[in-house]
Amino acid sequence: MGKPTGFIEIQRQKHPSRPVEERVHDWHEVYIPYELGDIQQQGARCMDCGIPFCHQGCPLGNLIPDWNDLVYRDRWRGAIDRLHATNNFPEFTGRLCPAPCEGACVLGINQDPVTIKAVEVSIIDRAFDEGWVTATPPAMRTWKKVAVVGSGPAGLAAADQLNRAGHSVTVFEKSDRIGGLLRYGIPEFKMEKRVLERRLRLLEQEGIVFRSGVDIGRDVQVDRLRRDFDAILLAAGAGNPRDLTIPGRELQGVHFAMDYLTLQNRRCEGDTVPEGAAISAKGRNVVIIGGGDTGADCLGTAHRQGARSVYQLELMAMPPHDRADDNPWPLWPHVFRVSAAHEEGGERLYGVSTQRFEADRNGRVARLHAVRVQAEPVEGRMQFVRVPDSEFEIETDLVLLAMGFTGPERGPLLDDLGVRLTERGTVWRDEQWMTSVPGVFTAGDMQRGQSLIVWAIAEGRSAAKGIDRYLMGDSALPAPLR
Repeated sequence: MGKPTGFIEIQRQKHPSRPVEERVHDWHEVYIPYELGDIQQQGARCMDCGIPFCHQGCPLGNLIPDWNDLVYRDRWRGAIDRLHATNNFPEFTGRLCPAPCEGACVLGINQDPVTIKAVEVSIIDRAFDEGWVTATPPAMRTWKKVAVVGSGPAGLAAADQLNRAGHSVTVFEKSDRIGGLLRYGIPEFKMEKRVLERRLRLLEQEGIVFRSGVDIGRDVQVDRLRRDFDAILLAAGAGNPRDLTIPGRELQGVHFAMDYLTLQNRRCEGDTVPEGAAISAKGRNVVIIGGGDTGADCLGTAHRQGARSVYQLELMAMPPHDRADDNPWPLWPHVFRVSAAHEEGGERLYGVSTQRFEADRNGRVARLHAVRVQAEPVEGRMQFVRVPDSEFEIETDLVLLAMGFTGPERGPLLDDLGVRLTERGTVWRDEQWMTSVPGVFTAGDMQRGQSLIVWAIAEGRSAAKGIDRYLMGDSALPAPLR
């Protein structure tokens, strides 16, 4: 390594961000670039650990020590080559991935881990600024045609890989714009859509065809798709939201988180949202049910819309600040985390189970009734048990359900294809990423269930290799997963 003692001499530096009082009044990204010398020093903290557990922590198998060292040595062109060798879209993961690689960093055994995610996004942003990331269409075409259904990170990664192999790829997206959750699920303050558009322009220049506003199974029949293409990849995500079936769920003002986030992203795109369809936190007392990333996205959005107050409720107990004995390194650390949205305000309540919603005279939600719960073993299984005399109420006129997703949406696409489903309702696949229907493959949340962006990209790459092998008899495409 360039600086063997760097991890001893240099402390982890938090990613610089814009002041809270500034950023809550706009939709621009929260984080700003490191100074050049600072990010090189952060790269120098990557130690000569012998066995880089960050490799196994990253589903993509990113060559993390290599590009950390190259950044420290000011060899940025080499760094982006190493980064793109395993990751199609580091500008997405560098902004949105929770960084399981950092949880597996050897330095994290007894110190703060290396700022891997920050180094990653610094490399790709520098590469774009320098003009090193350019369109590179394949030199030859196989004339095999592949349809990719879904334009989220899994679909885009697979499309990129298959296009590099020389296949003719068409990506179908039922929304009016390409990007899937990257477009409408991720708030602008986490990733400005110019970042997405920049990459999409490159993919188009390289020969990928995008068709938005096309719902396969409705606008285009599945039989036609199978006739027109040599292979199909299902990468339409897991968009079925988990609901809360309690009294008052039907009241006005109780919404799924993704409906709320999508509308705000449309506003940021310049779309006009009709008054009757608008969901706004302006001047409202907001309750977000769900303590994960989607809940935090709702929290940051509510701040920017001018919410009067915001509570975020989580069923689980508050995580410890340090690793528990049953959560040792290099497992993903289940510890208390503070996102940029949490820095901006709001109150987080843990160990809370919502019991019912109460309406005002106009039929709008006005109050939430909840109890405290704690996890206890009941007949050999952990269950949430009500804490006696712990009932409480929260006044609210906007409730956002951010409790995750249960699997892919059911409809003509899956029904007409007749693909086999797993017990969890996801699409079944074999070791080559093929479904039960020959020539039809799947990747990402559609077969895995709700997961991380880095898993989606990794699975898109792996499915692309399976498709390439199916079409050509063998494949030289790199892939992290079998």
